[in-house]
Amino acid sequence: MQHLTPRQLADWLEDATRKAPLLLDVREAWEVATAALPGVLHIPMYDVPARLSELDSEAEIVCVCHHGMRSMQVAQFLEHHGCSQVFNLSGGMDAVSRSVYPHIPVY
Repeated sequence: MQHLTPRQLADWLEDATRKAPLLLDVREAWEVATAALPGVLHIPMYDVPARLSELDSEAEIVCVCHHGMRSMQVAQFLEHHGCSQVFNLSGGMDAVSRSVYPHIPVY
């Protein structure tokens, strides 16, 4: 598993020459409703095992949560189940809101 800072993720998303990653948001529905990046695939952490078949094991997947801990566990799970290009967003949405996208609410 690789780690991305919020700035690295923002640079990736803003780079028109690079294919955007799949943003897998593993938070609860109320958290996603409160603050989210556009275009996320929302699968709550505890639903990921049952919905694993929805993910392309060859895709670049960035796992996102509130502070980066749940997403790290999901990223490890995905790697263990054959996903080859998995990233964890260090600091999660909290860090994204505080350091890169201040228009996204902090909660």
